[in-house]
Amino acid sequence: MDGNVYDEEVSAIENELLVETVSIEFEHVDENLKWEEIFPEWIDENGEWGPAKCPHVPVAGLGSHVDLNVVVARVPCGVRDVFGLQVNLVVANLAVKSEHRNVYVVFVGSCGPMVEIFRCDDLLMHGEQYWLYKPDLRRLKHKTLMPLGSCQIAQTGKEVWREFMAETPKLAYVTVLHSSEDYVCGAIALAQSILQTKTKTTSQTIDLILLADKSIGPKSTEGLESAGWKIQRIQRIQSPFAKKGAYNEWNYSKLRIWQLTSYDKIIFIDSDLLVLKSIEHLFSYPQLSAAGNDLTLFNSGLMVVEPSQCMFLHMMDKTSEVRSYNGGDQGFLNEIFAWWHRLSKKVNHMKTFVGRNESGGRAVPADVYAVHYLGLKPWTCYRDYDCNWDTSDRRIFASDEAHESWWKVHDAMPKELQPYCGLTQKMNERIIKWRRKARNASFSDGHWNIQVKDPRRHNFSSD
Repeated sequence: MDGNVYDEEVSAIENELLVETVSIEFEHVDENLKWEEIFPEWIDENGEWGPAKCPHVPVAGLGSHVDLNVVVARVPCGVRDVFGLQVNLVVANLAVKSEHRNVYVVFVGSCGPMVEIFRCDDLLMHGEQYWLYKPDLRRLKHKTLMPLGSCQIAQTGKEVWREFMAETPKLAYVTVLHSSEDYVCGAIALAQSILQTKTKTTSQTIDLILLADKSIGPKSTEGLESAGWKIQRIQRIQSPFAKKGAYNEWNYSKLRIWQLTSYDKIIFIDSDLLVLKSIEHLFSYPQLSAAGNDLTLFNSGLMVVEPSQCMFLHMMDKTSEVRSYNGGDQGFLNEIFAWWHRLSKKVNHMKTFVGRNESGGRAVPADVYAVHYLGLKPWTCYRDYDCNWDTSDRRIFASDEAHESWWKVHDAMPKELQPYCGLTQKMNERIIKWRRKARNASFSDGHWNIQVKDPRRHNFSSD
């Protein structure tokens, strides 16, 4: 029993279930502690100022009560409630530390637990004033091993990896293409980068799954399959708070990844990322694990996800109710998964260089696992240099080294795949236009003056 349940509720449970109850008291978290202190905007990932620390949030121990088979608690309503998070974590810890293999959890009141911690798949019954769960203790244990917030980098360790892999889980890397074929080349390069960095640390087969709507035609489908993707067709989902015709109008299509229930766990990757080193170890992390983005939020370009049809339906029920701060999937998912596990930015390195030297090559750190190509994409530029240098509002995304890394993967692809990354007449005209403007502005980096040798200019692809 958790100490925030009312006395009359305790008596009712004893009388109805004929069980012995015990109240487990716990020290309540400081009421002045704010959510932003648990999920800070930035942490010192490299430990230059000492190890990252989290605020103190007491989690009750079992003490002598090691034979609990039912844990009952009341949780407050609301998102990003520090005391609510504490209660959820207290209950989770009591459940996983009990000696009983079959532990049930009951939440009383009109508000259920955090969906980030207690899975809807484990919900047995739901009434007006109660929620009954039989949690998957292995999954729940992995979550209790995570830091209480993103105030620290999440780590699982080899023991969790071995325990997870012992179950022979079904795993997949997943990306989504919808609304146009603009990112087909990026998806092909992404698949090839995953295959090129594959390790022999596990004999487990890891599928490459691409969800595609009807905008992806037969020729592109053939190229994507040749690159390594298994194609599954979807109907795209409109973002209710995006403007009509905006780039993110159909970004809620990403929610379809939760419908891949034939897989135990997936790593979702946007098709404008490139994997430089194996990220297989991320499969041992629980949902939802991601790298930080802005403020207290995560970036949805690379996420560890546990597919669930009921979670998909739950999110669909919330689409018209929960407003996305940016109109797209990232803002929405940050509202649904307010409690998330911080991965190092090395696994989702944003190609952005605010305040960095404008004339330098802007090197990507050697220990980066994946680069997220923000701004103009490499395949829409000349291969000779990153054309983000040519526009004043995109110069923060320019990096010669990152650009070169992408083209190295392209050049290592089978020859039959490379034409999918061709240059169109329209792309070429846009590059010429902005090179001319960069020359007229005399941008000091001088990329506008590079002698271009990109052979794609002599054999344009169709628009």
